[in-house]
Amino acid sequence: MDIIFQITILILSVVLHEVAHGVAAYSLGDPTAKLQGRLTLNPIKHIDPFGSVLLPGFLILSGSSILFGWAKPVPYNPYNFQKGGRFAESIVAFAGPLTNILLALFFAVVYKLGVFGALSSVAYYAVFINVLLAVFNLIPVPPLDGSKVVDAFLPGALFVKWRRVRQTLEFSAPWMIFALIAILFLFSNVIFQVVSAIVRALVG
Repeated sequence: MDIIFQITILILSVVLHEVAHGVAAYSLGDPTAKLQGRLTLNPIKHIDPFGSVLLPGFLILSGSSILFGWAKPVPYNPYNFQKGGRFAESIVAFAGPLTNILLALFFAVVYKLGVFGALSSVAYYAVFINVLLAVFNLIPVPPLDGSKVVDAFLPGALFVKWRRVRQTLEFSAPWMIFALIAILFLFSNVIFQVVSAIVRALVG
């Protein structure tokens, strides 16, 4: 039963994460996600066969201490942005992790209030999974959101160089996904410790 709760929470969390990207892009003037029907909470529109099904299933069967996955990235066209200037892509990128942070804070309050009673583990899972999604996605490695969030903190010349490197690596997205999975496994203990510390701070 716990596994069902975990997978359900994971899918809903990654869907909200991706929808947040689309909403942010739309608010800045880009209708791409809306035109492709991606500004919806219908999980079928967002599920990625590997990231939403196969990888989480493998992690569960392998007894991994971390349950992780992703949905199909919501598309956006930076040339359509009418607001945000050089910070536009950073805003769109940060919208996803920010949504997970807000979800973690919400369910931390729910957990402390004991709203679910005997099912308080549901709220705890929601906190843990959303903190994990936020932390992992903020790692500044393409194609993760953190690589675009970094843009906002770089001075002009360095920003241009970094964006060129980032876009080159994003073009190699299939290979980068395998690299990220390797990072997840190699540094799973470190990630787990960081996420656990944040979760403890939230739920006590």
